[in-house]
Amino acid sequence: MKNDITNTNIEIQKIIYSFRGKQVMIDSDLAKLYQVETKVFNQAVKRNINRFPENFRFQLTENEYEDLKSQIVTSSNINNHGGRRYLPYVFTEQGIAMLSAILKSDITVEN
Repeated sequence: MKNDITNTNIEIQKIIYSFRGKQVMIDSDLAKLYQVETKVFNQAVKRNINRFPENFRFQLTENEYEDLKSQIVTSSNINNHGGRRYLPYVFTEQGIAMLSAILKSDITVEN
């Protein structure tokens, strides 16, 4: 059991990035953790947008997105962040905590 927790922590550490001086996670990675499609994940957030001020969630700029793609290429992390129609949203620690509150109700009901 302890080994599983350690492996999970290592995997999660691989999907934490730093932007604008904050440690963040990308919407698509969080959707995978919650085992839902990114589209469903983002729809749940939009329905509760008043709970996500700029210090909880923000959209990457084109330059930040290019930096993200280069971070992924140079790391051992194998994620698919390409082929997106929009720039990804990222969530700070506070945003991730808020996600757990809204996703328990929204996404659990949809699945």
